Parts: sequence; structure tokens; C-alpha cells
Amino acid sequence: MKRIIQIFQCLLLLALFNYSTIGRTFPNGAVVFAVLAVLLIHFFAFLIRPQKRRKSQERRLSSLSDGACILGTSLVLIVLEIPALFILPKLHDAKVGGTVSYGYVIGSGVIAYLVIALMTFIGLVKIAVSARQHKASLYILLFCTWFLPVVNCFVLWKFYRHAKSEYHFEQAKLDLDDMRAENQVCLTKYPIIMVHGIFFRDWQMFNYWGRIPKALAKNGARVSYASQQSANAIEVSAREIAAHIENTIKLTGAEKVNIIAHSKGGLDTRYAISKLGMDKYVATLTTINTPHRGCAWVDKVLAKAPKGLADFLDNKYNKLFTKLGDTSPSFLTGVGELTEAACTEFNKNVPDMPGVRYKSVMSRMVSPLSAGFPLNIGYFCSKPYSQRGNDGLVTMESALYWEDSEVIPDTKKRGISHGDMIDLMRENIDGFDVREYYVQLVKDMKEQGY
Repeated sequence: MKRIIQIFQCLLLLALFNYSTIGRTFPNGAVVFAVLAVLLIHFFAFLIRPQKRRKSQERRLSSLSDGACILGTSLVLIVLEIPALFILPKLHDAKVGGTVSYGYVIGSGVIAYLVIALMTFIGLVKIAVSARQHKASLYILLFCTWFLPVVNCFVLWKFYRHAKSEYHFEQAKLDLDDMRAENQVCLTKYPIIMVHGIFFRDWQMFNYWGRIPKALAKNGARVSYASQQSANAIEVSAREIAAHIENTIKLTGAEKVNIIAHSKGGLDTRYAISKLGMDKYVATLTTINTPHRGCAWVDKVLAKAPKGLADFLDNKYNKLFTKLGDTSPSFLTGVGELTEAACTEFNKNVPDMPGVRYKSVMSRMVSPLSAGFPLNIGYFCSKPYSQRGNDGLVTMESALYWEDSEVIPDTKKRGISHGDMIDLMRENIDGFDVREYYVQLVKDMKEQGY
């Protein structure tokens, strides 16, 4: 329906723009002009006011769709109006004789420019306030090229395509969740605890797991967060996780919990299960990109880093995260326990416990361009220590620890980084929907009786 309205709008505006050129061919030109003017006012009201949303559609997506439709209409008008300014005067001359003055043509062009510019502005504003996938580089490119004819059209087309792509991706996700809402595919027997990795916290304002928990909750999952400190010894973090497990059991009345742990959080949780008696409360542990066998490049960096620099970073980090909620963070202790040597010793002393289902998941980058700083640097640091690839921090050999292990397939244009696996940048990746991956992961837990 929007496409039909869009075509009608284009034809309507073309007629109005060129009225000064072709208007004299109508017997009742004044009436035609009045009708077109009324339709134009209605048209701009249509541009500005929010459109009726579909049942499962979020307000943001409705605005995004409207913005893309308006911007697309303006681009079509640009393409149609330029030849119209040259062709219509000739058609007029052939029909009524005489010659249309350049003043009429210029006047039509000015009116067309002003209306199209206003349409473009409205479309861009709607997209800017609604889109989540437009990168800053695209806005910078638009700012630097808006005054360059032809070039700005290509940039605007890129804006339009990004907006349409995001709309279709997000709407398809909403429709899928809406369709299976009654099935509660993520309502597992045991509640889910999500355990973060090093150098971060589970803050309310910026969720470590991005859009993943919301997608799980929409499909019935009961999710909570371990909320251990951002960086500390594995034993210290494990005790905080154990306390949360016990509290979850008490609050929910569940016999056990399912745990999904990312990065160092997987090591922390393994310690809690094996050494702190949490095996009786944990049904499953799924580790995501966890360095079970350590990171050899960390050994090398710590060996070569000047002690003064290491102490400086440790001091600054600890002060910052103390202000952010940690009680006693320790940057160097946390990093030191990720070395290959430390993890080798860890694995000797922390055995798997019977009765707990263990699974490891791992992804990899296909090039340094698969992620931004610092993972692109981490990719080069990790590369010499792996034959199978790395995710910007952890190698495949280190993360795939148990017999039940899963490798995320590479995408066509890029791989999946350490941060992508927790939806760090909230980015829709072509070929990999991280939210749907976790929905299917938890759905499998439900189907297996957990």
C-alpha cells in the first residue's frame, strides 16, 4: 500500500512542480492549481504525522519505515524531475505553440528543489531518530557531501537502503516472536543465569548482553545476571556467582539453574561448580568464547610489559571500576589468570562434575576488518597461536573444550568476533542473527528437559 501511495505522491508533486510550465494547457488552470495545492498540504501532513502501526510493530519501526518511504519518494522525484524540466516545455510548445520562457522553467525547478529538500530533510530526521544500524561514518559522509550534486544522491540512496534493510530485519524478528509467543519456546524447566566476562559489569543502563535477554524474555525465558565484579581472581568471581546461584534457587524455588557464561565468566562458573559445591544447583553450563586453555598472547604481553606501565593501568582501572560499583577490582589479577600457564594449572585442579551438562561455543573473525578496536589488534596478537582462527581475543583451540562443542559458521563478508557473540555493538550482521541464535540455544535446553 505504501508503494502505491508513494507512486501517487510522485505523480502529484511532479504535476505541481511543473504547473507553471504545463498549466496553460488546461482550460481551468486555476481550478487545477487549487486542487493540487490542497493535495500538497494533505501530502505534507501525511509526511509529518505518525502512520498507523501494525499490531506487532514498534513505534520506532513505524517511524523508520515512514522515513525510508519519504526519503525514497524524494529520490524518485529527483530522478523524474530533472528530465521533466526539459521535456515538458517542448511538449507544451508542440501543443499550444509559442515558447515557454526560461523564467517558468527556473520557477518550476526552484519549487521542485525546495519541496524535495524539505521531503528529504523530514525523511532523514525520521530515520536518524529511529535507526539503530546507521554507523557514524555514514552521517559524517552525508555531512561532507550534502552540497555535491549526484554524489549526495548516492549517499542518500545508501541511507535509504540501510533504513529499509533494518526495518525488514527487525520487523521479521518481531513477526517471528509474535507468531511463536504462545509456545514460550524459551521457557526452560530451570531459570537462566547469564554470566559476563572480564572488564565489564551487568549494568541496567547498558546491558552486557545487548538485545539478547529481551529476545529470550519475549519467548518465555526467566533470565537473571550473576553481576560479579568486572575483574578479579577466578576464585573471588566464582564466590560471587555462587552467591547469586543460591539466591536464585531461593527466590524462584527451582531445583537447579542453567548458566550461559561468556569469556572469563566461563572459567569463573566452572570454579563455582567444581570447587564451591554449585554442581548440585547447576543443570547446564554453556560457555561462549571462553579461553579454557588460556590466551598465549597474554603470557607474552605480560612478560614484556614494563612493570611501571602494568601498575599504572592496574591503578587507573581499579579506581574507575570502584566508582562504577566494584568493591575490590583487580585488573592485573584478572588478566593474569587468563594466561596459558594459569589455565593449564586451572584445568588440572578444576574437574568437570558429573550431573552437569557442559557445552562450549566459539566463533571467529575472518580478518582484522571483522571488528573494530581493540579486537582488530587482538586478532593479530592471537593469530600466531592458532591454526583455526580466533575471535579477536580467544583462539578456537582454547575455546572448544568439551565433546559437546559448537562453532558458529563464518558469514559471507565477515566473521563473528568476541564482542559480536554478546551483541556488544547491537549490530544486525548479515548471515548471523545473534538474538535468534540464543533463542535457539535456550530452546534446545528446553527440548532436552533442562
